[in-house]
Amino acid sequence: MAKTGTTTQGLRAAIERSGYYPALVAEAVEAAVGREPIASYLVHQETTFDANEVRRHVTVLVLTGTRFIVSHTDEQAADSTSPTPYATTSTESVKLGRISSVVVSRVVANPEKYQPGSLPREVLLTIGWGAVSRIDLEPAACGDPNCEADHGYTGNSTADDLSLRVSEAGDGPDTVRQTLAFAQALSEATATTAAGAR
Repeated sequence: MAKTGTTTQGLRAAIERSGYYPALVAEAVEAAVGREPIASYLVHQETTFDANEVRRHVTVLVLTGTRFIVSHTDEQAADSTSPTPYATTSTESVKLGRISSVVVSRVVANPEKYQPGSLPREVLLTIGWGAVSRIDLEPAACGDPNCEADHGYTGNSTADDLSLRVSEAGDGPDTVRQTLAFAQALSEATATTAAGAR
């Protein structure tokens, strides 16, 4: 389930509709947002199956005029540190100027028949701001197939702070549409911020 909108009341209602510890999630998100007006938000809940357990996770993304706020809440079963089940919620506030990339990957069925405006079957939203990077290394080589010299390594560094995947089959078409709307709002906000910094 994902909901998007532009008001504090709408954000609170979307969190409550998700049904996932709404008081806990709303308090954490509202404390991070503070008094700043909300430009856009997205609430996405996902359920995963881990061995014999069902785990739920909710991600709340909020865009204000100056910041991108991301909140994650997970539930945990009782363990050696807690005799009862518990939930962990975290929020991170990122200045818009720190966002280095907003990547929207779209999966489209039958691309030869694609019509502009059609919804993709799946969307992967990846947002990078430099907190987490992934480095993929492989041995470097030259063009000589008989060369046995050590050419060191080559690789790529990818900002991968947040990845959110939604699909029409699993989450519904509204969720796909709402994810695209939030991604567009965030892209436009980061472009405006970058232009203002010049």
